Amino acid sequence: MQDEKLKSPHDCEDCPIRHRAVCARCEAEELEQLEEVKYYRNFQAGQTVIWSGDKMDFVGSVVSGIATLTQTMEDGRTQMVGLLLPSDFVGRPGREGSAYDVVATTDMVMCCFRKKPFEQLMERTPHIAQRLLEMTLDELDAAREWMLVLGRKNAREKIASLLSIIARRDATLHLRPTEGALVFDLPLTREAMADYLGLTLETVSRQISALKRDGVILLEGKRHVTVPDVSRLMEEAGDDSDGGMFA
Repeated sequence: MQDEKLKSPHDCEDCPIRHRAVCARCEAEELEQLEEVKYYRNFQAGQTVIWSGDKMDFVGSVVSGIATLTQTMEDGRTQMVGLLLPSDFVGRPGREGSAYDVVATTDMVMCCFRKKPFEQLMERTPHIAQRLLEMTLDELDAAREWMLVLGRKNAREKIASLLSIIARRDATLHLRPTEGALVFDLPLTREAMADYLGLTLETVSRQISALKRDGVILLEGKRHVTVPDVSRLMEEAGDDSDGGMFA
């Protein structure tokens, strides 16, 4: 089973997402308490992490990989409503179930916490509660900003917005500068980008080719992206903000 519980492969101090995760401000004693309720899970690309409405017995952070949040309408139509990238938090303390289907888009590793003990830790550990509140408010801001992307921007601006957000998020995660030239591997297929942005696959491919032709991005294969000047990419996005949800 690919989603089996795994023994922790490293200490919290060496965690690649520690500086952005829910435990970012925890002190040594608090990390020890988290360690007691922590375990790791692996998911294969395409595997469901949790179905909408299912009871969740865990919460946790994405350590590596990417997942999508999808909502299904009564008539069976589905819409991707969010992305989960490394350091993003999955689950809501105090809520029994999931409001969305969470599906691994790539192979993914999650750092999970048993839900009830984590909720008890939140009551005793202000650092965890405060950090989770900050992350929740950032997510709210991101959702509002993404409404602007989907509702007001044209296809080229939508593609540029998504690329700039992912590029700067990747740089932040790896503690690299977010200005100048950025290099990253695109974690989404063009089909997934089309679904998320409300565009057709043909439109996504055409706009990516246009950005490449104009020198805004360089592509090696379909996934390895170089942005020679991120400020130019942000200009193409029609917005110089940080994109909110992936900041």
